[in-house]
Amino acid sequence: MPKTPAAAPAVAGPAAVRLYYVDDSGAHDTGYVVYAWIELGIQHWRGVLRHWLDMRKQMYANYKIPPAAELHATKLVGGRGEPSTDPRVNASKWERRRVVQVALQTIGSTPGLRVGTIYRVTTATGRGYARERDEVYRRLVDHLDTRLGAAGELGMIFMDGDGTAGGYYNAHRGMKLAYRSIVEDPLFQCSGRSQLVQMADLVAWTSYQALLRHPGKRYAWDWYDAHLRASDINGGPVSC
Repeated sequence: MPKTPAAAPAVAGPAAVRLYYVDDSGAHDTGYVVYAWIELGIQHWRGVLRHWLDMRKQMYANYKIPPAAELHATKLVGGRGEPSTDPRVNASKWERRRVVQVALQTIGSTPGLRVGTIYRVTTATGRGYARERDEVYRRLVDHLDTRLGAAGELGMIFMDGDGTAGGYYNAHRGMKLAYRSIVEDPLFQCSGRSQLVQMADLVAWTSYQALLRHPGKRYAWDWYDAHLRASDINGGPVSC
């Protein structure tokens, strides 16, 4: 998906702004590098968050997981931590998996919200794998920037973490200002404090499981198709 530079389109009024919340998945031992995102027009931000928080309130009623508790896919399905105030939920693999599916159903059905995934399979290890991760992120940025430019929109990327890992800044600063539509460097937020970054984490993990199809996680193989594919802006994960 290399970007062919084209002059940024002139607009008569303020450009629309699109928000992207991005998280990664994959592992060097499987060779997968996965970046996934949720995206929404800035005008939908309030409605998207309201829809999600309504689900979190219902999740508390059903599973006793407080709205402020982090929904982290790997921890939930792996039985790590105690997200619920009900020990029976924390001890139940079935209940934890059901929590993830409820969250995915909400993501896939939220008005104004779309998802996407870009990935690569590599045999690189160590620093080579890290370089592949940086390259896939650059491809992600190019992919989003090209779409924004074609639509005459501007975009902002929010990432999980503190910005100390990966070549994220280089991917943004390598774009030519005259042509780019993504504003500024990526903005980093801790997933534990951002509901929307948590949504991106769930999308990234689910896309990874659909691609990897690990025998030990057969229960999750179809979650992407069941809950996310219909809202995927590209119709499915994109290999780069």
